[in-house]
Order: sequence, then C-alpha cells, then structure tokens
Amino acid sequence: MGPSIFPRPMAVTSEQVTISLKALKDPSSGRGLGELGMVRGVEVLSESAVRVRIELPTPASPWKPKLEEIIRAALPGMRAEVAFSSNVRISPAKAAAANDLVPSVKNVVLIGSGKGGVGKSTVSANVAVALAKLGAKVGLLDADIYGPSVPLMMGLFGEKPASDDGKRVRPLDAYGVKVISIGFFVDPDQAMIWRGPMLHGALVQLLRDVNWGDLDYLILDLPPGTGDIQLTIAQQVSVSGAVVVTTPQDVALSDAIKAKTMFDKVSIPVLGFVENMSGFVCPHCQHETDIFSKGGAEAAAHKLGVPFLGRVPINMAIRTGSDDGKPVVAGDPGLPEAQALVRIAQNIADRVAVANLSAIPRGQKPLVQLGKKA
Repeated sequence: MGPSIFPRPMAVTSEQVTISLKALKDPSSGRGLGELGMVRGVEVLSESAVRVRIELPTPASPWKPKLEEIIRAALPGMRAEVAFSSNVRISPAKAAAANDLVPSVKNVVLIGSGKGGVGKSTVSANVAVALAKLGAKVGLLDADIYGPSVPLMMGLFGEKPASDDGKRVRPLDAYGVKVISIGFFVDPDQAMIWRGPMLHGALVQLLRDVNWGDLDYLILDLPPGTGDIQLTIAQQVSVSGAVVVTTPQDVALSDAIKAKTMFDKVSIPVLGFVENMSGFVCPHCQHETDIFSKGGAEAAAHKLGVPFLGRVPINMAIRTGSDDGKPVVAGDPGLPEAQALVRIAQNIADRVAVANLSAIPRGQKPLVQLGKKA
C-alpha cells in the first residue's frame, strides 16, 4: 500500500508547549507561570507525550495537584508527565537588609499569640517538622526565654549544643529540623528573672551566634504577649511574616487581635490565624464537643482581613507527643489532627511564597494556549 495522500499532523515542538505553559496562571499568586520563572523545561517524548519540569516556590506547596490538572488541561490530546522541583525565594525584606542577624536564612517566620496556653509552641514544633518532612531546610528557635518548651517537645531535653570554633554554636537536630533554645543553656528548674536588656541580648545571641547554615525557613516560637522579645525581633530581624495562634473562646481571640495589632504597628505582615483546640471528637462514640467553642478564629481572621490558615482539633495524641518529644506530625502522621497541622504548614509556606513572588516585576501579557484561538 502506498503512502497516504492525507498529510500527517505537524508534531508539536517543545517551544510551542513552553509558550502554552508560560501562559498558565499560578493558582496561588494568580500570575503567569512564565513571568514567575516556574517553567523550567519541556521535553517532547513523542507526538502525543511530553515531559514538563515545573519549579515551585516552596517544596511544601499545597498546589501540586491543581497545577498538574491545569497543565494537562492546557495540553489536550497529549500525555503530560509533570516533574516538580522547588526553589524557595528569599524574602524581599531580607534581600534588602544591610545587617541581618541570620543572613543565611531565606525566610524568618514568627509564631505568636496574644496569651499563653493556646498551643503556640505545639504549633511551632509541628509546623517546623512538617516543613522538613515536605523537603524544606528548616530551623526552629525557641524565643520564649521565660518558658522554653521546645527542648522537651522536640525530644532534646537535657541535650547541650557544641561549638566547632568556640565562637558559634552548632544547633541540635531533631526530625530534620535544626533546633536552638535558651533551655539548652540554663538549668531547667531555675526561674529566669531577666529584665528587658538581658532578654534582648539573649535573643540576639541565639540568632547571631548560632551556625544555622542555609535555611529556607527559620521558625521562631515567640513568648506570649506583646513585649520586649517581639520588639527586639522587629528591630533586629528581617521577617517574612507572623502567624497568630489562638483558641476559639472570646478571651483568647481578644488577645489574638491585640497580637495582630502589635505586628501591624511594627510593620510585620500577618500571614494568618490558626485556631487550636478547635473541637473534640470522642474516640469512643465519635460525638464532637466544642469545649472551647469553634470557628471564632476564622471569623476574626475574616473580620481583620487576614488569611485563615486552618484549625487543629483537640486530640490526646498531640499532648502525649509533645510530652514524649515526638511531634504528632512525626509520631502519628495518619491522624486527622496531624494532617491538619501539615496543611497549616503548607498554607504558611504558600503565604510566604506569594509574598516573595510579589517582588518579581510584572512581565508581559500571557501568550495564547495551545489549541486556543487568539
């Protein structure tokens, strides 16, 4: 049989696919993948198959499934293999800072609260471990000088950091997270009776005199309230943003709103609110009881115009994990509460990424997708 008289369809080229992909919108920031530099390569495998490499602004991105869906929809009739890599961008504030206490850290994220007892340290530890499990380089600094709890929560109670040169301390490591706390250097049974200048000096040392190495995120577990530590950080550190942890009851929400106002006054962007102790599901009868109410933090976040990052129900495994030095995202990752904390970590990383991407100048108008008419 002779050759067909009908012409074969033209094979798609990598350039055509690249043009199509660069026109797509990043579902997180709403900007084109091309102008954000997220399309890192296209390989045509056959007339109906391509391999696409996409660089995410964080390995903890919650948008991978959505991006795959968007990419495949933009290439009708083709089989698309999507491979993700990541490159965490440095915060614009740190990039512009002349003298930064932690120059090797790309993003400093504060975890704060208006009052004590809302689970701020528990959220801090689990967010740090979750980000590390998702592939980020993470440090955790316990900045609660009066009540350091991170050594216990991270399974490092009684450990002592060493120094390689006698000048800078090497942080301890737990669950892939580099950890430093004032609790490593003082008697755990000794009360810390320090005035403001001593607090300032201690925090500066914990930041400056620690060999953090290259980190994507340094999580700072702040003391409760709006005092000296918060002011020192605002003056000395280039911060990507702050997360406010609260419980749903009115007294905690009132203090959380004050914490948000404090961050506003010192020009630290609030990444969002986290609602901890949000409902309790009985393990025997599965009945849910809202011990501390429910939904208050989400309502407050909407009222204040900040993102709501998620809620964490009460579960004994969270408490026992903290007491045993095994954060629940590492010890019981299958629990709904652990998965909620992982989603909160992803949402925090996403808010930081969106803020950092906003520093990239707007590019050209998006080009037309394959198969679509202009």
